[in-house]
Amino acid sequence: MDFASILEAGGSLALSIGVFAFAVWLNRKTNSPLLNPLLVTVAIIMIGLTVFNIPLDSYEKGATLISSMLGPATAVLAFSIYQQRKILQSNFLPIFIGCLVGSTVSMVSAYGLCELFGLGDQVALSTLPKSTTAPIALAVTGELGGTASITMAAVMTTGVMGAIFSPMLANLFHIKNKVAQGVAIGTCSHAVGTAKALEMGKLEGAMSGVAIAVSGLLTCFIVIAATSIM
Repeated sequence: MDFASILEAGGSLALSIGVFAFAVWLNRKTNSPLLNPLLVTVAIIMIGLTVFNIPLDSYEKGATLISSMLGPATAVLAFSIYQQRKILQSNFLPIFIGCLVGSTVSMVSAYGLCELFGLGDQVALSTLPKSTTAPIALAVTGELGGTASITMAAVMTTGVMGAIFSPMLANLFHIKNKVAQGVAIGTCSHAVGTAKALEMGKLEGAMSGVAIAVSGLLTCFIVIAATSIM
């Protein structure tokens, strides 16, 4: 049995978990924001597949369990909203406006930059939902006729960049309000950023989780409204 067959038989799942565990250990050991666990995991697996000349399809077949959990993981976001319903009620307007502005700016800036650099409508449409969590982003891309692989690359890059730079930006602009920090991180960098927000504090993490759900819904509504007008 060759290595590709082992991956197809479920080795990819074990490999992904093992590499991610190593990446988490490395991040904690070095305490470097640049060594984000997701970024390190993707880099190691990509290098491994390239060096051993293993088709991506073989890797994906053995890791279908991971991708199949994206939907349920997104549904769990509703529980975050329920848990923090009191804070959400008392801060509803700031949270709603923050998510609305953040989602709109994210999509407009993504489309504008793609047009500015002449990347074409296909890439522009694929990067529109880059700040939402993966299942929502893929659904939006499907609605727009974008390319799923480009969308996933944009989503991952946005999340990693948010996790790396969000604490620095919060300090730079003297944002001390924990609710504001959480909403900003969740709106701009979805689940990957939320992992960092949880490191910053329980309230920041909870608000980031709420922002993922709210901004995801708003992104869907904005896209539906925009496509109906167009």
